[in-house]
This record gives sequence, C-alpha cells and structure tokens, in this order.
Amino acid sequence: MPSTALAGVRVLDLSRILAAPLATQMLADLGAEVIKVERPGTGDDSRTYGPPFAAGPEGDRTDTAAFYLSCNRNKQSVTVNHATDEGQALIRALAGRSDVLVENFRAGTLAKYGLDHESLRELNPRLVYLSVTGFGQSGPYAQRPGYDGIFQAMSGMMSVSGHPDEPMKVGVSMVDILTGLYASTAILAALRHRDATGEGQFIDLSLLDCGLASLSHFAMNYLVSGEVPQRRGNGGYGGVPSQAFQCKDKPLFLVAGNDKQFAAFCAAARRSDLLQDLRFATTSARITHRQEILPVLEAILATRTRDDWLAVLDEHDVPAGPFNELPEVFADPQIQHREMLVGAEDPVSGPVPLLANPIRFTATPVEGYTPPPALGEHTAEVLAELAGVTESQLEGLRARGVV
Repeated sequence: MPSTALAGVRVLDLSRILAAPLATQMLADLGAEVIKVERPGTGDDSRTYGPPFAAGPEGDRTDTAAFYLSCNRNKQSVTVNHATDEGQALIRALAGRSDVLVENFRAGTLAKYGLDHESLRELNPRLVYLSVTGFGQSGPYAQRPGYDGIFQAMSGMMSVSGHPDEPMKVGVSMVDILTGLYASTAILAALRHRDATGEGQFIDLSLLDCGLASLSHFAMNYLVSGEVPQRRGNGGYGGVPSQAFQCKDKPLFLVAGNDKQFAAFCAAARRSDLLQDLRFATTSARITHRQEILPVLEAILATRTRDDWLAVLDEHDVPAGPFNELPEVFADPQIQHREMLVGAEDPVSGPVPLLANPIRFTATPVEGYTPPPALGEHTAEVLAELAGVTESQLEGLRARGVV
C-alpha cells in the first residue's frame, strides 16, 4: 500500500512562474516525484520576483524570492538548456521515463525543438502531456502573451469585482491559482484514463478559459436573465445580508442568506420587528429590497464592537467572521489547530515557512514537506539515474552550457 496517493508517478515539470508550477506542486504534495527543468544560470523567472527574498542562515538575504517558494516545494531541480541539441536529447530521455509532462511555453514553441506532444508520444505513448497557455492552442489570440491581471480583465472577473464606480482586480493572482487547480484535476483524470487504456493524452488548458469558467453562478445569472451583474464591493449575490459591515470599532463579514439565519440574526440583534416587514420577511423579498435593508443593518451593527457581535452571533448560530490581516490569520486558533503553517528545513538557509496543503487524507496524508530546490540542485543525480549521464559526461555538458 503506497504511503502517498501518487507514489510511483513521475512528473517532468518544464513550467515556470505560477499557474503550472502550482499544479505540479500539488502533484508533488500528493506524493508524485516532480522533476523541475530550469534554464542553466537563471532558472525559473519567479526566482527573482522579489523582494521579499528568503533569508539565509545568518539572516542575510538570499537570491530566492518568496514568490518562487510559494509554488515549488517537494520538487527536484535539474538544469537543462532545451535550445541545444544535447539538451533536447536529455529532456526526451526524461520524458521517456515520466508519466506526466507539464509545460507553459507559448503555443507551438516546443515543437521547434521536438519536445511537443506529438513528438514525445512516439517515444512514450503513455505520457500525459499538459500545456498551460494564456489563450489556448487555437484561436485568433493563441500567440498572444498574457498574465493574470489581463485574464482577470478579459474573462469578466474584474467586471464583477470592486465597487460600482471602479472595477477591481482580485488581490491574489486568482486566475493563475484556479488554472493550477484545474490543471492538477485534469492530470489526475488523464492518469485514470491512462491506467485504464494504456494511452496518454494531450491537455490544452487556457488561463482565459479558466478565468471565465470560474465566474460560475455570476455567468449563469447573466445567461439566464440577460442582466449584467453589478459590482457590489463586499456585497454578495446570494441572500441578504451577505457582505462586510463596519461595527463600532472594526469590520466583520456577515452572511444570513436564508430565512432561518435571518431570523436568528434578528434574535441576536433583538430586532424581531424586521421579520414583520414584508420587504424583509423572505429571502426573495430581501434580495428585491436590498437597498432598503442594508442601511438598517449597517445602523444595527454599528452599535456594538466587532468582538461583541461575533460572540452573540456565534451563540445564535449566525455565520460571521472577522476581517483579518495576515498576522491575525496566522494567529487564529482555528488556523493553528489545522496546522496550516508548516516548516521545511533547507540545508543551506535553514528553516523555511510554508503554507500547508489543505487536503486531509486518512490513508495517504500529505506530510514530509521539503523546501523548494536550489537551482540545479538535483541535476547530477537525476540525469545519472534517468538519462545514464556519467560524471565525466556531466562535466562536458556543463562546459558546453547544456546543463
């Protein structure tokens, strides 16, 4: 019985920056062997996406950005120059002994080097090959470059985020993160198919497509009604109330989206009279009369402190939570109980703090985190094991700038 869910799965990771590396990090967390192939000398662009940079053993700054640390744990790093004939041969050797290959080059780029899916499937028909691009492998925009903010704007995500007079990008790189999750799901499904049929396949994943798919019920509301969703700041599109409110001292986020929860809120606030008002008596009525009820709720919540409200709302089983800055997030007893902050020990720089994988298995737990690798840290051992490269051959490859 494997100790991890993906024990025995080898992933060749030719990706960089965020979306695809997040997908391969997920596979690594689940127990896959992930070999990250980087450019000699410079490596993944995100290594330099700082400040902040990781601290060294004496507290001095290293050259590894926190950005890189966020999506490359539990991997091995191998340096190979794919633009050279010898480098291409090495990558083909690694691909021939891998289960999955992940890349995020612009559409058609790797075909120039014989590293595209069609070329590699002849070498390894069982290979699951996933390509993440901005706009997909086809269409009028297929050759355009793009980054997360562009896809938030183009997909409609920004159109439903922010205040009425100002569309707003989600603070984190949300399209990249969602694409990484779609990618890991797609790979697992393709591996299931491969194990049943013996055949790998090509997966074409577009950040623009994933951004649009993530609009979910916002998109469906538009498709059903024809009404363009309006930006509501911290307000939601479900039941009312579902948004942030300012208390006497600090804000909280309150959701009382169904009739039972709203009745509980009224009891907590000692305002049972609101239930007698036909404008507020049902979920549909509150949605229809959103603009009338919100000022009433704002006035009620402004009468007490946030912590007072959180205590009384919890007593009445009304969903609510505090607005937390990151120091408060990591100090929260629930977050601490769930052990969402973990550490790994880097042999050079020392302890490295990491966000834990949130998946909790009973039989194959995610455990034993290793820090994101130094550039080329595993080149010698991986190429020796999987490509038969000897020490003397490795020295020659290094001298020629291949690894």
